[in-house]
Amino acid sequence: MRQIIPKRLRRVKSRTARRLGPSGRLSAMAPPNRLSRTGAVTLASLAERLGVHVSTVSRALSSHPEGVGEATVQRVRALAEELGYRRDEAARSLRTGQTRMIGVLVPNLTDVAHATIYDGIDQAAAQAGYNTVVSNTRDDVDLRRARLDLLLSRRVDGLIVADSRSDSNLIPELERAKVPFVLVMRRLPGQVSVTTDDVAGGQLVGAHLWELGHRRVGVVAGDPSASTGAERTRGFLDRFADAGVPVPDEYVIASSFHTDGGYRAAAELLRLPEPPTAIFAVNDFTAIGAMGAVRDAGLRVGVDVAVAGYNDLDLARHLPIGLTSVASPLTTMGELSTRTLLRLLAGGSARSVRLPPTLRARGSTLNSRRPRPSDG
Repeated sequence: MRQIIPKRLRRVKSRTARRLGPSGRLSAMAPPNRLSRTGAVTLASLAERLGVHVSTVSRALSSHPEGVGEATVQRVRALAEELGYRRDEAARSLRTGQTRMIGVLVPNLTDVAHATIYDGIDQAAAQAGYNTVVSNTRDDVDLRRARLDLLLSRRVDGLIVADSRSDSNLIPELERAKVPFVLVMRRLPGQVSVTTDDVAGGQLVGAHLWELGHRRVGVVAGDPSASTGAERTRGFLDRFADAGVPVPDEYVIASSFHTDGGYRAAAELLRLPEPPTAIFAVNDFTAIGAMGAVRDAGLRVGVDVAVAGYNDLDLARHLPIGLTSVASPLTTMGELSTRTLLRLLAGGSARSVRLPPTLRARGSTLNSRRPRPSDG
């Protein structure tokens, strides 16, 4: 008599047969995917499909597969791509204690200089297998603290800080959190940083204007709480003081680092009873604002009044009157800050780096040569 098997059992038996190969072992041909409760393809489902151990799949999908043959790596990765596998970073973080995420704090990401530094940070991080998350602080104390708390809540492995200030308690907070960090662009005493030698950069501008015969000069000094403003200004003033012609205090005007701040500060300088024949603005945006103030005062940039900036952004050489500026290696600065942080994350030590600046002289100063006065 023929055995009667219920339809439900026949379906189960059929599925089992399809999943077993000739040896009775699990076949890699057509088992259904094992999904997580969220419906995502998992390491276990890939391993089941391929007939290998979960650890083999995990190693094959790592950035540096070790102990797995090239053919197996290719099979695993091809199937992972076909099924749309996505690594569970949260689970990985719990296993390793690392998120492979670097947090970045910048004062203004729309500023080309900060965006260029961040691009260098992100490129170097990606090459090392890290992701980055960036937050704007707008140089605001309260917003900086809130953004820092947000990055720390995401358990970033380390931080790169581009908005350090001498009047902020950010560094003590980072030290209490025991999160490795590196400062970039701006620096603070005793902290690891990657910057341009801004004192030397200010001295380059001072020497340039001195050689052109300028003796009555003004400075759009930026924010004195940021090392970029303070040190660039100091280097410039030191050059004139060393030559025996110190710059009076009223010729040094603090400002924001934005174009409108440069305009207002330069306009104030040009209203002095004896206005300066040359203006040094501590970044290119404030220098562009200063050029606008010179124009609106009925004067000619680069002829009546010399103007110099800092950072040598691409736009500096494309202005109707090319802007003399100090070239600061911004992309390199970002890359080095990431590599420095990675050394700290690996348990190593790191030292601060100051990159050399270069002066790029253009029409905004070169056409303003004054008759050389007697230096005696």
